[in-house]
Amino acid sequence: MQKAGVLVYTYLIVRPEDQYAFPMTPLQNAALLDLTHAGSIEELWDLHCRRMASFGFDRLLYGFTRFRTATSLGDPNDFIILSNIDSDYVSQFIHNGLYRHAPMVRWAVDNDGAASWTVLQMMMDSGTVTEPEKRILEFNAKHQITAGFSISFRSLSDRAKGAIALIAEPGMAQRDVDAMWDTSGELIQLMNNIVHLKILTLPYTPPNQALTKRQREALEWVGGGKTMQDIATIMGLTTATVEKHLRLARVALNVDTTAQAVLKAALQNQMFVSDG
Repeated sequence: MQKAGVLVYTYLIVRPEDQYAFPMTPLQNAALLDLTHAGSIEELWDLHCRRMASFGFDRLLYGFTRFRTATSLGDPNDFIILSNIDSDYVSQFIHNGLYRHAPMVRWAVDNDGAASWTVLQMMMDSGTVTEPEKRILEFNAKHQITAGFSISFRSLSDRAKGAIALIAEPGMAQRDVDAMWDTSGELIQLMNNIVHLKILTLPYTPPNQALTKRQREALEWVGGGKTMQDIATIMGLTTATVEKHLRLARVALNVDTTAQAVLKAALQNQMFVSDG
């Protein structure tokens, strides 16, 4: 404003504690720091499962793909799948393809953010659930998976999609889950977003896709633009041996070309990783 020929500036001072809708306790801050400092997916997942259990979510199922298309989420063998549910359930749900008909997976593919499983009852009541989806709900009920929340993570790539199912402990009603989410949902979603972003930075080797040290090194030099002869000289091998390592790397990663192998190994964070 202007007063008697003098410009007077008014400043809005925002205190740091006013910038957050949900001020966190020192213990919650420490929990978030622990997640960011995790050095492996195994360590990160163990921490996260214990944190979510404190909110009543005793079982989690996380999935991520970088190979989504218009009609598919890609090959399940290329998914990052993390779960503390019994392996029999995960095997049937993922590797037997039941996930393709799961209503909350369908929701996660089409949306970003968090959703209460109340929508499942709404879908049942409205008659929009298909017969395959009903069978999935019955399958889940047999495993005491009836209440919870789903979080679908935003991605800037059309090929990538990640989501997590937060499953309430047996006997916990959906209305109780929703009431808890009303008070702690923003913090829970923040923690899950951090875990998701952290997972994307850590090495992950899908089953049967592990590379040997030599295979990884050869791919790294290809990715660095070296010729076959250059790589042979650097690694102290013959070009035939280098070609063998690259061929075995392609087999391990289930791809046809070396360029595809470099890309896939990079996406899995298998390249340029310290052995220490």
